[in-house]
Amino acid sequence: MIESSATAARAPIAGMPKFPLFRAATLRVLSDGQTWARRQLEEAALDEMQLSEEIRGERFKSGGQRANNRVGWSISMLQRAGAVERPERAQFQITEFGRELLARHPEEITDATLRAIPAFQDYVVRRNGKKSGNAVPEVITDAPVADEDPIELIEAGIAAFESEAASELIRKLREKHPDFFEQAVVDVLNKMGYGGTEERGRRLGGSGDGGVDGVIDQDALGLNRIYVQAKRYGEGNSVQRPEIQGFVGALAGKGAAQGVFVTTGLFSKGAREYVMQIPSRVVLIDGPRLAELMIRYRVGVQIKRTYEVVEVDEDYFE
Repeated sequence: MIESSATAARAPIAGMPKFPLFRAATLRVLSDGQTWARRQLEEAALDEMQLSEEIRGERFKSGGQRANNRVGWSISMLQRAGAVERPERAQFQITEFGRELLARHPEEITDATLRAIPAFQDYVVRRNGKKSGNAVPEVITDAPVADEDPIELIEAGIAAFESEAASELIRKLREKHPDFFEQAVVDVLNKMGYGGTEERGRRLGGSGDGGVDGVIDQDALGLNRIYVQAKRYGEGNSVQRPEIQGFVGALAGKGAAQGVFVTTGLFSKGAREYVMQIPSRVVLIDGPRLAELMIRYRVGVQIKRTYEVVEVDEDYFE
């Protein structure tokens, strides 16, 4: 019998553990012979691994907790291997084979270990799409790699596309006329919801703009306004404190107490420290942050392709 968390002393794990550790921890919890509901099993496995609240709180960009998701995938993989069975919907218990597997691998159950199990092999689809030639149809994809699950792989792929798009956005903004950049900044703020559903933001332009490039009316009468300064800067160049001071002076001249300074470059340390010391509320948006907002609010970008992720409809089979 493998010692449970109540009798075995294990050091807390630092950082998000890899999949092999989640699989073994899941079996250790189930080794008590009881039937566990999915949610309780997830939490018990995380307790078994002594994960900190910080690690448990890590979330995907799309929502959902990474650690709980890894336990969920571990349950699925162990089911496919015949180590875990489901006597009822969302209820799980260990099998005799699961006990044998845990006895051989009490601390971690690797991908290599799973792939050597005949029952697990029956479910694997090779990445080249070819069948293994056995009598059982290959109906699902490979198990996750040891360090990432499918959701993490999808998000990593999306992040790579967004990183490339962000670089291209800033390059194009630097190439365009200043008027175009000013309008793009106003467009982003409108899409973010500033100016209401009527998108009451506009570019001012011209030499008589009083040191500001755009204005956002937060209400229909323009009683509450946010002023905008937009400056194109080349790669490696930073907005310095005097330029922020000039913008704050322009705000004072208009009787305004809040504004947004946007650049395709960066802000110096002095500029950032300055806005923390003044009573006016000035928000600084540098190039990387601007690109992130353009992607999030779909300004200057378009959806290239949409993928749908499916799962089995349990209600259909009940």
